[in-house]
Amino acid sequence: MIMKKKMLRRALLGAPVGLAISYLITIAASLGWGGGAYSPCMPELVALAGSEAGAAALQAAVACLVGAGFAGSSVVWEVERWGLARQTGVYFLLLALFMLPAAYAMHWMEHSLAGFAWYFAAFTALFVLIWAAELLAGRYSVRRLNARLAERRASAPEKG
Repeated sequence: MIMKKKMLRRALLGAPVGLAISYLITIAASLGWGGGAYSPCMPELVALAGSEAGAAALQAAVACLVGAGFAGSSVVWEVERWGLARQTGVYFLLLALFMLPAAYAMHWMEHSLAGFAWYFAAFTALFVLIWAAELLAGRYSVRRLNARLAERRASAPEKG
């Protein structure tokens, strides 16, 4: 039950983070490809939704769901009886289950097999890069803590 509460709490915090990240991506994309205009959504989504405002509202809701899904899924890392490989695999699968349907529905990827393959490859590469960076940062922190402990042991007076 504690894990479910943690997951829900993280999901509630992750929803606005997902929205903020989505908004920042639309700004960056508009600066890069918008030709001076702000483009909050893909034109295909605007056509599907019937208006730019409707598409933006739909995209905002989906961004909240993706953010909630990503944040809530992070409890996987706290399942101590699982090894790192299982945690990583389950976490990747959960993120993919949130991200890929959202990307397809919001027209963030081309609606073709090639578009899906490219998006999945980019998603996987980004996942691996972030995972590796987190792993290396964690190892560095452990080494630093172990070095501090060794220094304290060496400088501590012997008992007895």
